[in-house]
Amino acid sequence: MQPLQFAVPVGALDALEPYIAHVVLALVVVNMLTRIRAHSVHQSQVDDGAEELSRYFPHSLTSIALVLASFAFLVIEPHGGMVMSVLAIGLFLTDFFEFESRQVEARNDMTFERPKGAVAASVLALLYAGYQSLFVFIEPLWNAVV
Repeated sequence: MQPLQFAVPVGALDALEPYIAHVVLALVVVNMLTRIRAHSVHQSQVDDGAEELSRYFPHSLTSIALVLASFAFLVIEPHGGMVMSVLAIGLFLTDFFEFESRQVEARNDMTFERPKGAVAASVLALLYAGYQSLFVFIEPLWNAVV
């Protein structure tokens, strides 16, 4: 019996097993690209004199999709999925608080900074997702060392 047999249709996720690590990697890259675009949109809003910034919907969508894909990866690959889920949730929370700090900067006419914390969290997520997804290419070298 599978551990989450009654909560998640595990049999349906078995078809995704070869692809889910690649999907997570792609979502991390897309999330990084939408973060760049969101920052430029927020910068233009501040330059136009906006007091309140609006959330960039594509970035919010990719963040939620990344968290859900990492949860699916957790069901398929428990150890790697747990690490990726923690990184994805951390990235989601970092994005939330970075947006709030950008709003404070916009309201108080402070210098508008880049989302440094979210960029650092996304680089960590990218490194781990790349490791999980592209391990096939370094596996012969890894097995030679270990």
